[in-house]
Amino acid sequence: MRKQLLRFVFLLMAPGLLAQTGERPRARDLGIRPGVLPTGRYNAITDVAGVRVGHSTLIRGESIRSGVTAILPHGGNLFLEKVSAAVHVGNGFGKLMGSTQVEELGNLETPILLTATLNVPRVADALLDHMLALPGMEDVRSVNALVGETNDGYLNDIRQRAVGRKEVFEAIRSASSGAVAEGSLGAGTGTRCYGYKGGIGTSSRVLPERLGGYTLGVLVQTNFGGILQIDGVPVGKELGRYYLRGVDQQRRDGSADGSCMIVVATDAPLEVRNLKRLARRAMLGLAATGSPSSNGSGDYVIAFSTHPDLRVPYDSSNRPVASRPALHNDAVSPLFQAVKEATEEAVYNSLFQATTVQGRDGNKSEAIPIDRVVEILKKYGRQGK
Repeated sequence: MRKQLLRFVFLLMAPGLLAQTGERPRARDLGIRPGVLPTGRYNAITDVAGVRVGHSTLIRGESIRSGVTAILPHGGNLFLEKVSAAVHVGNGFGKLMGSTQVEELGNLETPILLTATLNVPRVADALLDHMLALPGMEDVRSVNALVGETNDGYLNDIRQRAVGRKEVFEAIRSASSGAVAEGSLGAGTGTRCYGYKGGIGTSSRVLPERLGGYTLGVLVQTNFGGILQIDGVPVGKELGRYYLRGVDQQRRDGSADGSCMIVVATDAPLEVRNLKRLARRAMLGLAATGSPSSNGSGDYVIAFSTHPDLRVPYDSSNRPVASRPALHNDAVSPLFQAVKEATEEAVYNSLFQATTVQGRDGNKSEAIPIDRVVEILKKYGRQGK
């Protein structure tokens, strides 16, 4: 009750409070709660036990605005103890390095790293350095590094390919459980979303015990456009920044191009086929925010399960026949709802937590105006529901 009262006070005072403190809220601080399922403790992908997230932010001079974000499914050596995983391509205008082996074998054997487009090979090379140096890897001769990207070239001098080994090692080394930093940092340092500053966002959902009590978390790297909707409210149109604005006057204001990387984690025992189905449903959450997944948008979903009985040992010669638990198809539907809700909210958090960034050639991406969003939500009667 006290938490609800504090939220109500925040909503009443939001414009003045933001002006005084400079703090930026998450979606729930504004009363925006997509769906019906409860969140985990941190409302983050790290609510899935064992999952850790780390960032390395690279800001240098007036033109470098980039970084790396690392997602680790568990605290051990992922190559020696792989996790079940699947990839879904919403729109393939992107560079998701290592995806074909995940697709073929259904295994994830390195941390998932997110960065900028032209940094992908450099980040993958550094990730290989990290993996090969781990104990027990002395005789390993093949590692499938999984690295995703979005293009931060508007704010970042992307041709310099500034992100490398130092940033990769820092992101992995700093990875932790608990609350996840969001907004203009790590792989989200130079990204844009719906005409405003984008970045890293995360959210989670927990199923009721009678439905298994499983936890699902989502992390996004947002760098795309469209017509922003928040809880069904046409916020982008109200703010005057949206794709195809003025098209009837032969103008095409705004863009829907860009990319979105979506990482989904769950502790539910999902085998690869249902992880793939789960990944597809994350695109519903992206669409709910107003994205059409345009021609130039690289929209990828990586989904994995941390369930201990689904781990795949590097050496399985003494257990050639695998016997693993798996949810029945009917039991997966609540997780479909969870991933849709968490993806939608993660996108909102990436916008609300992002701060204004100026970079290459003086280009600036402004943070979405929270005060105006609050006014628009009030106008449509959507706050604090």
